[in-house]
Amino acid sequence: MSPDALIIGAGIVGAACAAELAALGMRVEVLDAQRIGGGATAAGMGHIVVMNDSPAEFALSRYSRELWLELAPQLRARDAFARCGTLWVAADDEEWQAARAMHAAFAAQGVAAQLLDAAELRACEPALAESMAGGLRIEHDSIVYAPTAAEWLLTQSPRAANISVRLGATVASIGPDGVTLASGEPIRAAHVIVANGLGAAQLLPSLPLQPKKGHLLITDRYPGLIRHQLLELGYIKSAHHATGTSVAFNAQPRPTGQLLIGSSRQFDTTDPAVEMPVLAQMLQRAAQYLPALPTLSGIRAWTGFRAASPDGLPLIGPAGELAPDVDSGSASRVWLAVGHEGLGVTTSLATAKLLAAQIAGRAAPIPFEPYLPVRFAEQVTHDRH
Repeated sequence: MSPDALIIGAGIVGAACAAELAALGMRVEVLDAQRIGGGATAAGMGHIVVMNDSPAEFALSRYSRELWLELAPQLRARDAFARCGTLWVAADDEEWQAARAMHAAFAAQGVAAQLLDAAELRACEPALAESMAGGLRIEHDSIVYAPTAAEWLLTQSPRAANISVRLGATVASIGPDGVTLASGEPIRAAHVIVANGLGAAQLLPSLPLQPKKGHLLITDRYPGLIRHQLLELGYIKSAHHATGTSVAFNAQPRPTGQLLIGSSRQFDTTDPAVEMPVLAQMLQRAAQYLPALPTLSGIRAWTGFRAASPDGLPLIGPAGELAPDVDSGSASRVWLAVGHEGLGVTTSLATAKLLAAQIAGRAAPIPFEPYLPVRFAEQVTHDRH
């Protein structure tokens, strides 16, 4: 029996979409070429954070954080959910003023946040360099181990009975009636949801996705060294660079007592190898904020690729003209949930809600228009001609 919905990608976004569509009573089949929670989901930090680079990013990340806080009591210990909060660190007076502006913006939107002066910052996180000017604490931001959270959504959540998962299933093409696997097997479905990150561009070459490479390093166990997810306020300046290589301080306390250290961004490579010069630059940056870092033991470093859209917002909705090879009469049945860049874990649950509302023809909890893929269709049509 054909599924109602076929989801390509078993990462956190695909898993969230599957659980949400299953909750509507749909029979959902999830296909992944590798494993549950692989790809960008496995490579990332699992930071659930409200970001306010734009009103649309703020709306999506705040709503999704609320959904994560609602879901958290159902998750298991192995999913490592922790409401550790985010501490944005100001290294100088310019960044302290940025912290004040960010605090005012969050306060105006009802997001709980506390400004910390230099002394309060030191009391809160003694391991930070004494030269830091202050910080902004966002108390309900959280962390989660996204690969196992994806597995929970697909196999343990209340609607998992409506979900089947096929691993080692590489989708070769999307057609008007479903998909064809690399093995030649066709699978029919009423709806096809493309949620496999950068892999989506191989299936739909018109998608405006660009790979952003990132490095991470995890240390041995140093319990209590830091208590919050720590981010430099300069991170906002580097996060949406469109060219070259940039690094920013980003450190997370894992429930194991380990520290997860980031972050880097590169646009000029698709090589997954760890690059020692970039890793060194990233760690040198982190040591400016955590002077004890060079004395710690690093266990493992790895890389991943974020799928970035031109405007920094995900594509959530009907593929339409971005799926030109699918029969135009049925292209509305091909849906996108891609392009989340570094906020895929944060915004996965909200993405699923917005996509499900569109598929079911229901009112969405927040406006979905800013994320519709059609915003790129005119450029794609122009490029094609």
